[in-house]
Amino acid sequence: MEQNCELGDFLRSRRARLRPEDAGAAFSGGVRRVPGLRREEVAHLAGVSTDYYARLEQGRHPHVSETVLEAVARALRLDDTERGYLFELARPKSPGPGRRAAARAPRVRPAIHQMLDALDSVSPALVLNHRTDILAVNHLAKALITDFDALPHHDRNFARFVLLHPAARDLFRDWDRVAEEFVSHLRLAAGRHPDDRLLSELVGELCIKVPQFSTWWAVHRVDQCAHGVQRLDHSVVGELTLSCETLALPADPDQTMVLFTTEPGSASADTLRLLASWTAPTSTREVASSRAPASG
Repeated sequence: MEQNCELGDFLRSRRARLRPEDAGAAFSGGVRRVPGLRREEVAHLAGVSTDYYARLEQGRHPHVSETVLEAVARALRLDDTERGYLFELARPKSPGPGRRAAARAPRVRPAIHQMLDALDSVSPALVLNHRTDILAVNHLAKALITDFDALPHHDRNFARFVLLHPAARDLFRDWDRVAEEFVSHLRLAAGRHPDDRLLSELVGELCIKVPQFSTWWAVHRVDQCAHGVQRLDHSVVGELTLSCETLALPADPDQTMVLFTTEPGSASADTLRLLASWTAPTSTREVASSRAPASG
């Protein structure tokens, strides 16, 4: 029987982070040699036999009911993202024509490009897929982060930029936190797309080139990275604090738009406007100049 190693690794990592008191029960049984709950304690909380749970954690139980998965998720105190990830791992998708078609280069619709252009003077914005490949980017995002369009095609990936590019360590003031968040996103994507060859190659490359990557990956943290705050130190305009929001594009299931905004009236808002005016395309500056009222 083929073992589901990813499922086992995930369950062990979630079990290790819990203490009996965290799980809402006090268990006895001598000195604990390892942190976290024991298998029999998780099994008790989930209402299954210790042998059944052990086989599940060893990746040797190919047919798990939804009821059992829900019970295990409750026992391990999984959040919504982790619960979805558990279901993905327990029921991996088989490669098929539909999944092979998803490997083709995605096309960003013209209306999405128009949205990026409309946001160009006020909000840096990018469109990504599950691997964080850069599918589209507006001019202000290139000015704020890096000119992805000028990079070799292989390097047009947000996670690869953050984790490998020296400029990213200077740009992101909380680089370690940001890097870990990208790793947690890739972990989640790997569970949802287990047959994605390009994603596997990206993870392998990062594992080799980033010393901390293996440690972060082994923690098995999974996160949507749907929103947050980014503190940047831009080489041209200095420090900015921005809110980051990730928006799903329902008509394009494997595409999300990432927007960076600033608090109205803040110093960061003024700094972002300054960056936009300094780095606007020449044609935009000429149009703005032609519309400015004549002096005198």
